[in-house]
Amino acid sequence: MLSSGAGRAGFQPLRVSEVERLTDDSVAVTFAVPPELHDTYHHRPGQHLALRRTGGHGEEVRRTYSICAPAAAPGEPPVLRVGIRHVDGGAFSTYALKELAVGDLVDVMEPTGRFVLDPRPGHFAAVVGGSGITPVLSMAATLLAREPDARFCLIRSDRTAASTMFLDEVADLKDRYPDRFQLVTVLSREEQQAGLPSGRLDQERLTALLPSLLPVTDIDGWFLCGPFGLVQGAEKTLGGLGVDRSRIHQEIFHVDDGSAPAPAPSADTPAHATLTATLHGRSGTWPVERGDSLLETVLRARADAPYACKGGVCGTCRAFVVGGEVRMDRNFALEPEETEAGYVLACQSHPATPEVELDFDR
Repeated sequence: MLSSGAGRAGFQPLRVSEVERLTDDSVAVTFAVPPELHDTYHHRPGQHLALRRTGGHGEEVRRTYSICAPAAAPGEPPVLRVGIRHVDGGAFSTYALKELAVGDLVDVMEPTGRFVLDPRPGHFAAVVGGSGITPVLSMAATLLAREPDARFCLIRSDRTAASTMFLDEVADLKDRYPDRFQLVTVLSREEQQAGLPSGRLDQERLTALLPSLLPVTDIDGWFLCGPFGLVQGAEKTLGGLGVDRSRIHQEIFHVDDGSAPAPAPSADTPAHATLTATLHGRSGTWPVERGDSLLETVLRARADAPYACKGGVCGTCRAFVVGGEVRMDRNFALEPEETEAGYVLACQSHPATPEVELDFDR
């Protein structure tokens, strides 16, 4: 049964207005947003939502899903539509595919995330795999509709045609913007009647493919989204082809499939560490129990601390290090310039000095 509590960490109960089957293992879920919450749920193209429910044993389950709908223009009501693909054993994805129905209430956090493309003139490109199409669909649709001097190239990889999410939506973009939207599809387990041969989009293949499609170093922004192996391979390919790091943006899905490195071994924390954290304008100081992350420390006193995946992927728990030093186990959400500026993922962070201060509001 879904929780309908509101107010914690930006959650509000929103009613499901549509559940659309996309493939055998994926659905698109749309939420109705009441007028008084329109401003709260306006999103930027590429952002995501954290959804919350209570499991069968009373445990809280949170999962993050990207918004696939175009971003609403100022003054227009937002459209909250997310793509959900089933994950084996997934507590929320199983519920969404098998039980979630129109009229149900779901706790939905306000949109967040920095993997975004705000409309502007230029030539942009994306390399996506599987459900990585979800945020990029919002980016491309918003960009092409609002900016007549923009072009977008989508290079997508899927297992088979039947497993490909948002086929109709992508085809519609191709029909509406034939001169400004370029689509390249690669299937890893199925031959196509036309187009590229089947096979994985690994680093070797991308190195040969991308220069034949685009002026790689002239692209104004590259957006990589999907499984860890695909995203890391694409990033290395672009770096090897001379693309400046500032033009490469990435969001990783499915880091626990064996392709991502394991978390770094935990080093001993100081014997007695304390954390001071500012959240929603209020500060507090608490002892850090040995082995706990900084997020776990905050959650013991502040249930409204922001988080979703607790795996270093979504970036919801991003915080600024005001004082002291912090060690992160793993990071799949923050860009290098963010970590250099002093931001960390609280769910993956442990104190490296006796006193640490974080600010979640920056």
